[in-house]
Amino acid sequence: MASFNKIMIVGYLGKDPEIRYTAQGQAVTNFSIATTEKRKDAAGEGQEITTWFKVTFWGKLAELANQYLSKGKQVYVEGRLRQTEWTDREGNKRQSLEVNGTDLQFLTPKGDEMGGSGSFQSSGAPAASRQAAPPADEMDHPGTSDSDIPF
Repeated sequence: MASFNKIMIVGYLGKDPEIRYTAQGQAVTNFSIATTEKRKDAAGEGQEITTWFKVTFWGKLAELANQYLSKGKQVYVEGRLRQTEWTDREGNKRQSLEVNGTDLQFLTPKGDEMGGSGSFQSSGAPAASRQAAPPADEMDHPGTSDSDIPF
């Protein structure tokens, strides 16, 4: 049986997108998104739980994200989720949630400097101008290695 990995996130950018280009000229944009849930603890006290996601887009979607998004903007992202483990400078084991983005929707209110919302997918940009963006997983990128990404 086949397996499936898809995540949908509506959250706010924690920092401005950072765009880089591979040696082959492929755009790669990274940014972080925060989601916040409100819950009550065992004592009935309200608390907020924030989860951070690292997001990567490739190709045309990377360029669009870099052009229109900035810290604090609300965005809808779809993609594949991957959990990575690493060791920080103090030797502590850490984990992060990384999303290889495939779909992007700007949720900025009308009248903001972007001029409203827009929706883009890896199968294409807006319906009028379709251009494919490759998947962000290295296994799906023949000929692209980690050394091609300058960060």
